[in-house]
Amino acid sequence: MSNSNSEDRTKFNRRQALLWPATAGLGATLAPPANASDSTKTAVHQQVPAACSTPRSAVAKTQYGKVRGFVDGGVLTFKGIPYGQTTAGENRWLPTKPPKPWEGEYPALIYGPNCPQNLHSWDRPVAQQGQGEAVWGSIEQSFIQDWDDGYQGEDMLKLNVWTPALTGKRAVMVYFHGGGFSFGSSYELPSHEGAQMARHHDVVQVSVNHRLNILGFFDLSEIGGPAYADSVNCGMMDLVASLKWVHENIANFGGDPDRVMIYGQSGGGSKVTTLLGMPSAVGLIHRASIQSGGGGNPPGADASREFARQVMKELALGPNDIASLQKMEWTRLNAAANSAATRINGPLPAGRGPGGPAAPPRVGSGPTVDGRIITLKSFNDAIADTAKNIPILIGSVSEEGNSMGSRPTEEQWRATLARTWGEAKGRALADAMMKKYPKKSVRLLSYGVNGINSRNNVTRMATLKYNQKGAPVYAYWFTWQSPMLEDAGAWHTAELAFCFDNTKRCEQGTGNTPEAQALARKMATAWANHAKTGNPSQPGLIWAPFTAEKCEAMVWDNQCRMVNDPEGDLRKILSQS
Repeated sequence: MSNSNSEDRTKFNRRQALLWPATAGLGATLAPPANASDSTKTAVHQQVPAACSTPRSAVAKTQYGKVRGFVDGGVLTFKGIPYGQTTAGENRWLPTKPPKPWEGEYPALIYGPNCPQNLHSWDRPVAQQGQGEAVWGSIEQSFIQDWDDGYQGEDMLKLNVWTPALTGKRAVMVYFHGGGFSFGSSYELPSHEGAQMARHHDVVQVSVNHRLNILGFFDLSEIGGPAYADSVNCGMMDLVASLKWVHENIANFGGDPDRVMIYGQSGGGSKVTTLLGMPSAVGLIHRASIQSGGGGNPPGADASREFARQVMKELALGPNDIASLQKMEWTRLNAAANSAATRINGPLPAGRGPGGPAAPPRVGSGPTVDGRIITLKSFNDAIADTAKNIPILIGSVSEEGNSMGSRPTEEQWRATLARTWGEAKGRALADAMMKKYPKKSVRLLSYGVNGINSRNNVTRMATLKYNQKGAPVYAYWFTWQSPMLEDAGAWHTAELAFCFDNTKRCEQGTGNTPEAQALARKMATAWANHAKTGNPSQPGLIWAPFTAEKCEAMVWDNQCRMVNDPEGDLRKILSQS
């Protein structure tokens, strides 16, 4: 991407502000921008000649036309399949429009563009950041995460499919990426690639791009009239449209439309909990997994309408100037949205932590409880009755707050805890963590505070699900410590390399050690089994359902085991009033 937009970018800290998001024309040929590129990451199977081919047999039918993919290590791969029209220009903020049918074969060979967004950066010290900005992390974090920002554009309603064969009725696993509701993509991390799941676990893997930030969540009902009544949640409507595409087309890719699992991490977890409460998604979801996110506290319609008014003032536009909004550069829109959100939201009150269900609603990029598309704060204070019979996995990792750029002394860490949680609670938590983990560095312990906070959110949501007395909920706690660099721990997103069986592609974070490979095979098997049957257990590793009385959870580490309420002593410190 060009650097011409850098002055307008507002950088967000994924590890803090978005840990609990929701606070967070088609033809027969494809002409991508010149800077379009596909991933160059390789997996073990690709280290031999002739692993990739483009046979005529790699063609699948959709209701809009045929798509041609390729074969990679025996896996049929289709990238960038349209499930909607471009969202640019006059289609901005309108409900998802289905693709226009095409003639011939659509070349589904590369990932589609990502929604315009702020790019990852570690190039400025925190002291040089302006208000509302924060450094993403560090060179070390960029290394272990191995981000790929890809290329951007508003024709981003594309999805990707990996399948062992075009015939059969396999369980379908649909992954929604993280980044809150503001950034990220289906291929942002090397862990997202789905070939290993298709190859070794006999499922059909799908991933999705959709509208984000102000392009996906902006209430224009007063500005543009009835046509924009649902604009405030059009980013979520895109995801429902992708699930409808799966329901109507996945049988042609060897998938079973009646066994569809949705899952996501961080902001993707919040997308999952939101979808589980949306009337328009009923019948399209049969299993779910919520990972390191979900259950946020979205604003109501009145707050989002006021936010839109303030954005229009920031842009110095008339109250009904929808035409200017449709033509405006994204960077200018985004800058106005960030300015209005900072002014309206203000700082979080002390003791609320970096987001979460107890935090006040935050306007800006994210869903709104509008009473139409989204009717409740799903997994916050209630779970929709329509989700009662959907089996769910839910969990988090031990070092959720890892940025790799933070190196606090004990004094600095304790001061941060006091500011965030209050003096007494912060002191009690630091004392308890240091006593429980005497061999962990202060730096690693500081990353673990968000892990404890996440455990509280997981336990709260799992209890809500358990109290429905419907399908089971299975909790997990991922604690595997990376051998790469020092003090990486089990960072936010670390489990993705394992539940996708992608430790080779993610070796900058995993080392692809024998221990990592063994754990990945177990975790990926559990996720695939959940998609297939609603029960993640496997021979030799029985995963007991969660109960509110014992808070059972599977601990994923070199020694996998069931534990009653892992970190219960620590999380209860933060949950005290």
